[in-house]
Amino acid sequence: ETRHRARLERDTSLAKESGLGLTVTVDDSAGIARAITTDVLTVGITMPSALQDVSAVGSSAMERLYLLQDLQMTFGGVFDDAANLAHAVFKDYRTIAGSELGRTTVVVHSGQTLSQDALKYNDYALTRNADGSFSWTTTGFLASGTVPAWT
Repeated sequence: ETRHRARLERDTSLAKESGLGLTVTVDDSAGIARAITTDVLTVGITMPSALQDVSAVGSSAMERLYLLQDLQMTFGGVFDDAANLAHAVFKDYRTIAGSELGRTTVVVHSGQTLSQDALKYNDYALTRNADGSFSWTTTGFLASGTVPAWT
């Protein structure tokens, strides 16, 4: 029993972490990176891959191939129209600096970085909630053809 207890104690010391300390930087319409961390309340990151069903009529189980990878980043926050913060960055989300395919977006957490040089944001939704709060959401989609990866 002592060996079993020691193994259980060792297994529970994993490197689990909270989301505290996460930072978010997004290019504005001029291509200048803006730290909007103080305005962001929620972050959602989805990195799906398309799958192709290649199960032949003689197959007894599903067979699939990985296809294209994708990336979606969803941010939500509190309205802040101070210079160079979230509203200034997203109010003209369709305007992209001449040399860019989309907005460079960087999320950093605990030394792990997800940096994508071209996300196209498809909306900037503002909501006045019943309690009087004024919030926003936006979603960026991969645009460059570069496979997303954490470094």
